[in-house]
Amino acid sequence: MTDVGKKRKGNEDALYLDDQQGLYIVSDGMGGHRAGEVASELVVKTIRNAMAGSESPAAAPPAAVDGSLSPKADRLVEAICEGNRKVFEAGRRKDAYRGMGATVSAAVLTDKTLITANVGDSPIYLIHDGCIDQISVTHNVVSEQTAFDPEAASRLGEDVKHLLTRAMGVEERVSPDVFELPFFRGDAVVISSDGLSDLVSPEEIQAVVGQQTAEQACRKLVEMANQRGGHDNITVIVVKIKEIRQKGLFGRLRFSLARKAVGFLQRYL
Repeated sequence: MTDVGKKRKGNEDALYLDDQQGLYIVSDGMGGHRAGEVASELVVKTIRNAMAGSESPAAAPPAAVDGSLSPKADRLVEAICEGNRKVFEAGRRKDAYRGMGATVSAAVLTDKTLITANVGDSPIYLIHDGCIDQISVTHNVVSEQTAFDPEAASRLGEDVKHLLTRAMGVEERVSPDVFELPFFRGDAVVISSDGLSDLVSPEEIQAVVGQQTAEQACRKLVEMANQRGGHDNITVIVVKIKEIRQKGLFGRLRFSLARKAVGFLQRYL
């Protein structure tokens, strides 16, 4: 579900979901004169087409591709890099689009793993065994400053706290943070724009998702954000895992190790 919120005139968020393909994307645009809307739509369209095979993504910069990941994960990274390139080039071609950009957070469900990748501050959460974990890295000033100097981060002004340190289309190249980990029956994946995450806590998201269907949860979460001011566009995708192939104890051990790795990267990257 996506909603304009209570303060904005237009909706610069974009989303895509395809259960058959196992692909879920949220992008939050930025830029004046509808440029943010153009950027987010271009990001989503490019990734969707690249993952479906209708477009061949350009090779990602070597530093962006991790040789330890699966081919599907590498393809997602390449698709995001291609989306970045298209937004960057569109901003150079047209004055009205100059300086536009977007965040992107994407998840791919395969038979074996959950793959996530992000650029910017639109969070991805995994709800598993009664716990909710953010499995994306927040690329903004306050998060990165907190990792190095929490005291200094507490003194940051509101005008700089949420400035992005990494975004789609701002530079010619971008490096997404990407994770690949097991998932299990009963898990849920939540992807949102910061219009939701700024106003509704992870614990509240977990409670709502645990008590309602995916569609009902989306509506309830958007309603909560709007009741608390709705100062930005609000977008949320909720994916509930109903059936999977048996992974057994080894898969759960991999999940535990992956969760620790994600927490480490969120803290120090």
